[in-house]
Parts: sequence; C-alpha cells; structure tokens
Amino acid sequence: QANVINLKTFLSAVRLAHQGNDTGVLPLSPLVPAKNSDVEKPKTKMIITSRRDYPLTKSFPFSLEHLQTSYCKLARIDSRVLCLRRLRKLDLSHNHIKQLPATLGDLVCLQELDLHDNHLEAFSGALCSSGLQKSLQLLDLSQNQIQALPLEFCQLRGLVQLRLDDNALLRLPCRIGQLSRLRFLSAARNKLPFLPWDFRNLSLENLDLFGNPFEQPNPLVPNIQLKIPLTLLECAARATVNHRIPYGCHLLPSHLCRDLEVAKTCRCGSACLSSFIQITVTMNLHHVAHTVVLVDNMGGTEAPVLCYFCSLHCYSQFLDRHLQSH
Repeated sequence: QANVINLKTFLSAVRLAHQGNDTGVLPLSPLVPAKNSDVEKPKTKMIITSRRDYPLTKSFPFSLEHLQTSYCKLARIDSRVLCLRRLRKLDLSHNHIKQLPATLGDLVCLQELDLHDNHLEAFSGALCSSGLQKSLQLLDLSQNQIQALPLEFCQLRGLVQLRLDDNALLRLPCRIGQLSRLRFLSAARNKLPFLPWDFRNLSLENLDLFGNPFEQPNPLVPNIQLKIPLTLLECAARATVNHRIPYGCHLLPSHLCRDLEVAKTCRCGSACLSSFIQITVTMNLHHVAHTVVLVDNMGGTEAPVLCYFCSLHCYSQFLDRHLQSH
C-alpha cells in the first residue's frame, strides 16, 4: 500500500545508481516511518463457505496456514491449494471430491485435514508414506464411501484424532495398534464384523464404534488354515519375524515383504503367515479406551476381536482355559 509515485521515484533512483549515474537530480523525499494502517499483514486464514465466493482467477495467499473451502461443490482438490506449503489446517468438507492427489502429501506442515462429507472411495497408500507421516494429527474421513484403508495407513504415526464415521468400512487396518499417539477414534455406523487383534494395543481416551454389525464371537468354531507340515516359505517367514531378521525389497520380492509386514501374531507371541487358526473372542472396549460410546442400543461395550494361533497346540491350550472359565 505504498505511495505509487514515491515508489516509482525510488525504483528509478536505484536503477540510475546501479548504472553509475548521478542520482542527485531525482526528487527523493525523506523516509517517513510507515503507519500500522499502511502495512498489510500476511493473510494466514481464509474461510470460504459457498461456491460463489470461491476464487476462480485469483491465487490463494501463499502465507495461508488455515484454509476452509466447504460447500463449494469441488470435484477435486485445486492445484493452487497444493502449493500452499505453510498450511497447517485444511478443511475441504461438504464437497464432491472423489480422489486425493499424491501431491497432497507435499504439504509437510499439515496438521489437520478435514474431508468429511465427500465422495471418497479410498485413501491412498502413497499419502501414508509421504510427509504427512510426521505432521498429520487430525484426520476426518467421515461421511464418505470408503470400504477399506490401506496397509500403509498405520504409518501415520502422528495421528491423535481419527474420524471414520458413516463409511462402508469392512475392516480396520490390521496394524492399527501402531498408532501409538491416537487418543480419539470414531468409526460409528460402518460395516465392521470384528476388530483386528492389534486393536488391543491402542490406548485411547474416547472410542465410538456404535452401529456396526459385529458378529457374535464363537471360539468353538475356528477357521482352520493350517498347512501341515509347514511349507518352507512359512518356516522362513516365521523365523524372519520371530528373530527380527532384517529384510527388504532388495533381498526379497516385494509381495513377500508386504506379507511379512502384516504377519499375524499368535497368543504365544510367535508369528504366522498363511498357516494359522483364526477365531473371534470378546473384548471389553474399556481395556483400550477410557470413555466408550455404547456399541449398540442394549448398552454393550464389548466387541469381537480376531485371534490367531500358530499351531493346534496353542489353540488347544486356549480352548482348555476357555472351557474351564465357562
């Protein structure tokens, strides 16, 4: 908001001085401290809640730290938004977004991402392996059409609050217990039949799983996938995980590395890959959360959890204890 004439005069003097000419003939005015009203502070927050207010030709200020563009009928994330590297909070709720670009992961300062009430069918594994791993603390994916989250989702180790309500989730990530900083989890009104065994490793303040069609646990009806004798691949995989032997795609095929990363853990502590016995057992959700929203209208706070056994011996030991307790 500087005076245009004075600014032009000053720039002319700079050019002449750079060329070695005499600047004494220029009528430079003495410097006067600028008033607060003359100084425009960088804009850090912008809220847009209607399509008619959405800028079509103007760029977003690069100084933005908080941007909300809701109810704008956006079908995709604007590329101009993806250039705002100082963003800490991005609210794109109540739009028509179907897909997330991989470049969203370049917003390395992003702490809060609100995508609820869109048309998302997936959350990219590439985003989970991006700079969001460390920065993202709040993620709202509620009211979308997501059926499953990628295995890489549990790499978002900075998550404190996660909302997954009103989707079509058939399962939660098998390594969800790796989200050690997670304190608020909401996955109400999905299609979850059971929870992964790793769920028991969470330490939450608030948990909401209301309205999921949880199955009735029955430890006496196991899903037996044992292969006796164990294949060489199974033996090698178990040894790799149990002894924490380093591996990587430079040593093993990528699909084997992926399988090893999601190896199942028996109640005895040993690993199993494709040879196992699977059952569902009941877990009181208060074991993982201080405050639990009722699972159903009957006042329940229990849910079925997958449980694995690496051998008939381990399963029979569990069965003996289960029958004695009942």
